[in-house]
Amino acid sequence: MKSLFNIFKHGLQKTATTLSRGIQGIFTGKKSWSAEDFEELEALLIQADLGVQTASELCRDLKSRYDRGLIATDHDLRLILAEDIRAILEAAANGKPIATAASGPTVILLVGVNGTGKTTTAAKLAHLWQQDGRKVMLAACDTFRAAAVEQLIHWGRRVHCPVVSGKPGADAAAVAYDAVTQAQQQGMDFLLIDTAGRQHTRKTLMDELGKIGRTLGKAQPGAPHEVWQIIDASIGSNAICQAREFSKTTPLTGLVITKLDGTGRGGSLVPICRELAVPVRFAGLGEQMHDLQPFRADFFAQALFEAKE
Repeated sequence: MKSLFNIFKHGLQKTATTLSRGIQGIFTGKKSWSAEDFEELEALLIQADLGVQTASELCRDLKSRYDRGLIATDHDLRLILAEDIRAILEAAANGKPIATAASGPTVILLVGVNGTGKTTTAAKLAHLWQQDGRKVMLAACDTFRAAAVEQLIHWGRRVHCPVVSGKPGADAAAVAYDAVTQAQQQGMDFLLIDTAGRQHTRKTLMDELGKIGRTLGKAQPGAPHEVWQIIDASIGSNAICQAREFSKTTPLTGLVITKLDGTGRGGSLVPICRELAVPVRFAGLGEQMHDLQPFRADFFAQALFEAKE
């Protein structure tokens, strides 16, 4: 069984290889580093979707340290980059644990655009928590597509988790309300609400998301206790635009980053966390059930820059 760090390392291999080769190409073998070298580094970090502001500030700090004689090798540089990224991500989390219900099920609303992997993520979360002995229920609130409901029911069978669903075209908020009622009656610990994929530019769909959130609050005071946006890491800097718009409709309390293993743009979560102060809760680092892991800022940052001491 791989260690958790090695799972992060394997999942971030594409991004880490791009960054490591780029850093070595810029700095290795040079007697001194110029301002132009740090400008190249900044461009490299931006290409990895760490964000313009983040990349600029990181490089200013690195150049200042180099000028003061605090950095001598590209390995030193990677260690400092990893530490700075870890600090940004941990500041967004601010030590806050996942909110849980005082009584009844903890209700978690999963949101995001089409194709990010919401349904698969819901099933993987259910599997993860069931492995810890928790009772989990899924709610199929993507009522626009019959195939989406069938997909969640299929995943529910696969992970031995009950699924609440309605007829095709049913009111998604009504399905959510019914799911809370059933979760309460059956003594569930967690209820995961899988919503329809929606573009953040579609006002009607975004309004529906707000309605689901309000309905959950009527079904159980305090619900939803968490609202997590599922973000596909491969879309890079577009993710920040999506997160901004979703946060306007339903305030986000967390992110789940998927497909980190299939992209060289794994830094995209950093500017989102920095701007919105929203923590990453889980990371999808592969296709298998165990590849969805609780997020560790230190492991992510170390793996991203191949900087584990």
